[in-house]
Amino acid sequence: MSPEPAPQPPDPQAVSCSLEEPPAERLEQGAAAFLAGEYEEAAELFRSLLAGLAQPERGLCLQLGDALSRAGRLPEAIGAFRGAALLGPLQPEELEELASGLARALGLREKRPPAVARPSCAAGSPVPVAPRDLLGCPRCGRLLYKPVTLASGLTVCKRCVELVPGRAQARRVNVVLNGLLERCFPAECRLRKLACQARGLQRQQQPEAALLRCQQALDMAPDDSLLLLLRAELYLTMKNYEQALRDADAVCQREPLLTKGHHIKAQILSGLGRSKEVLKEFIYCLALNPECNSAKKETQKVICEVFFPASENEHQNSTASTQSEPEAHCDDQMNPQHPLEEGSNANTGSSENPSEKSDVFRDASSSVLYFILGLHCEEDKRALESVIPAAPSSTLKRQLPSDTQDECDRNTPEKVPKKDTDSSPQGNVNSLEEPEFMIDVTDFECALCMRLLFEPVTTPCGHTFCLKCLERCLDHAPHCPLCKDKLSELLATRNFNVTVLTEELIFQYLPEELSARKRTHDEEMSELSNLTRDVPIFVCAMAFPTVPCPLHVFEPRYRLMIRRCMETGTKRFGMCLSAENAGISEYGCMLEIKDVRTFPDGSSVVDAVGISRFRVLNHRHRDGYNTADIEYLEDEKVEGAEYEELAALHESVYQQAVSWFASLQDHMKKQILSHFGSMPDREPEPQSNSSGPAWSWWILAVLPLERKAQLAILGMASLKERLLAIRRILVIITRKMNSRQELANNAERDN
Repeated sequence: MSPEPAPQPPDPQAVSCSLEEPPAERLEQGAAAFLAGEYEEAAELFRSLLAGLAQPERGLCLQLGDALSRAGRLPEAIGAFRGAALLGPLQPEELEELASGLARALGLREKRPPAVARPSCAAGSPVPVAPRDLLGCPRCGRLLYKPVTLASGLTVCKRCVELVPGRAQARRVNVVLNGLLERCFPAECRLRKLACQARGLQRQQQPEAALLRCQQALDMAPDDSLLLLLRAELYLTMKNYEQALRDADAVCQREPLLTKGHHIKAQILSGLGRSKEVLKEFIYCLALNPECNSAKKETQKVICEVFFPASENEHQNSTASTQSEPEAHCDDQMNPQHPLEEGSNANTGSSENPSEKSDVFRDASSSVLYFILGLHCEEDKRALESVIPAAPSSTLKRQLPSDTQDECDRNTPEKVPKKDTDSSPQGNVNSLEEPEFMIDVTDFECALCMRLLFEPVTTPCGHTFCLKCLERCLDHAPHCPLCKDKLSELLATRNFNVTVLTEELIFQYLPEELSARKRTHDEEMSELSNLTRDVPIFVCAMAFPTVPCPLHVFEPRYRLMIRRCMETGTKRFGMCLSAENAGISEYGCMLEIKDVRTFPDGSSVVDAVGISRFRVLNHRHRDGYNTADIEYLEDEKVEGAEYEELAALHESVYQQAVSWFASLQDHMKKQILSHFGSMPDREPEPQSNSSGPAWSWWILAVLPLERKAQLAILGMASLKERLLAIRRILVIITRKMNSRQELANNAERDN
C-alpha cells in the first residue's frame, strides 16, 4: 500500500467559520464527480465544503471518507471517518468504501490466476483428456464424489448442490457414474466418504466424533488442505484455538490465495481476541473475492471495532485536547503489542506544539476539522501499515477455480454454489494409489434396450437411459422403469438434456462401440423416413387432401408414432379407416404435421392437414402401430373436348355446392366453419392440382355422407367422376332438405 503523504496543516486563521449552509451547487458537483469516477476532485470539493461550515455535517464527512477511500488515500479517509465518529456513532455499513479500499490496496484480484474450465473431449479434440480431469467436478474442481446430474445435463458433486434449497432432494446420485468412480478410484472415494461423514457429524454438533473421522482421512492424505481446514473448524468448535490456528496457518502458508483458509483463520483469531490480526485475514478474504457480501460485512464490522471503538463513537462535547486522544486510541486499540512511539507527534513536520493545538481546536467542531484536514494522517498511515498485510507473491501455488466464490454465494437458488470447502489442489490426493482406469461397454449399457447408451439422459432418481428408450417408457406411465419413482415433472417439462459427462466418457473410451451404435441408429432413422414403405398409419377417421385434420393423441403407440415423425423430419403419416377383414381401409390420405402441442400428461394435440391420397398395397405392425407399403394416387389428365366438358362441369358443380352451403341454417354454418374453415375458392384450372380442386375435398368433408361413400370417392382417379358423384349427392341432399321444409310448412298451415 502506498498512501498519499499527509497534507501540510492549514493556517487555523484561514479556516472559514461562516455560518452559511454549503452551496447546493458545489455539493451536487461533488456527488457528480464521485459518480463519474473523479474521486480526487470529489474529495477536494467535500473537504472545502466542510472547512467552510460552522457546524460540520456528519453526512458530508462520510461522503469525504468514501471519496478518499475510492481515491486510494486511505489514511486521510480514516481521518474523515474519525471526524464522522465524533458527530455520531459509526455503523459498520457506513464503512463499505473504506473496506473495499483496504482490499484493493492488496491488489490480489490481479494476482489470482484465471479460472480454468473443466476439460472436455469433444469431437475433434486432438489430445485425450486424463480420466481424473474428465471426472472432475466443474464446481469444486476435485474428483466427483456422489455425482448428481442436474436438469441441464451437468454433473457435479452432491455436496456442491445440497445447500441450494430443494435441489438436493430433487436429484439423487447418478447410479452409472457413481459405480464407475467407486470401481476406478476406491481410495479417493474412501477418503471423500470419511470427509463427508465428518461434515455430517459436524452438522449434528458431534465435534469429537467428527474429529475422529477427519483424523482417519488425514492419515490417508496428511497434506490435504481441505481436511486441515475441516479439522481447524472442529477445533474451533471445541474452543481449542491453538490447535485450530496451527492447522489454519499451515493451509494459509501453503495456499495463500485460498479464501476459505483466511476466513477460518479470522474466526479462530477472533476467538483469541486478536482483533488486528482478524482484520488482516478478513481483508485478505475481501481482496480475494470483492463481490462476497459476507466477507465485506465482516471486514466492515472489524474495521469499526479496531479503528473506531465505542469510546470514540460518541459525540465529544468536552474541550479536551484532540491531539492526544486519537494517538492513545491507536496505541491502545490498534496495536497493543507494538505501540506507536510515544514521542511521535501527530502533526509531523509542523512547528506547532500540542499546547498550541489545544488552544486552536477548542471544541467538537474544531476536533472534526482536525481529522478531515488530515492533521492526524501520519499516525493513521503507520496504523494502516501495521494492519494491512503484505500481498502474497503471485508465484505462489495457484488454487482451483472454486476459490473465487465462497460461502456468500451458496444461498443463490439459480446457481450451483462453488465451494471453498471442496477446493483443494489435486496434488494433495493424487498420491493415493489407484488401479488402472478401465471402462467396459457394460458400464454404459441401457437397462431398457440392452445396448450402449445413445443420447444418455439421467432421471431425477439417478438412473440413465437412452433418450428414445426413456421417452417410450414415459408414453405408457410417468414412472422410472427401474425404481418406479414418479417422473411427472420431467414428463411435463420434457427437459430431456443429455448427460454430458456420460457422453464424453463414451466418446473417449468406447469410440468403436459408439460408432457402431450410431450406425444402427442412423439406419433406424433412415428406415422410418421412407414415405412409400412402412409408412406409419393412424387408424382413426376419414381425411381428405387440403382439409385440416386436428387430432388428440393420447395412446402410447400413437405418441411414439408422432414423435418418430417429428424426429425423422418427414412430419408425415397416413390416415386410414379401420376395416373388419383387412384391418385398415384400401385407400387413405397422407397428412402433414403443422404443429404439436404437448400436455403435462404426455398427450398432445396434433394440427395436421391432408396433402395427397394413396392406396394400401400391404400393411403390418411396428411397435404397436400400423405401417403400410403404399402407392400415391393422382387424377387422370384430359385434353381437348373432354377438358372443355370437365371445365364446364367444374363450374356447374362449384356453383351448386355454394348454393347448397348458403341454404344451410346459421348454426350449422357456424359449426362447419369452426371445424373445417372457409370453403376454398374455385381454381381457374381444374387440373392444376394432382389431387383435384381443394373446394371439392372441402365439400366432401362437410357433406353428411357415410364413410364407405367417402372412401369410394377418395379412391377415384377421375376428376369428372368425382364431380358427378358430388352433383348427385348434392341433388339428393337438396331434395331431402326441400321435402322436410315442405312437410314443416304443411304442418304449420294445419295448425
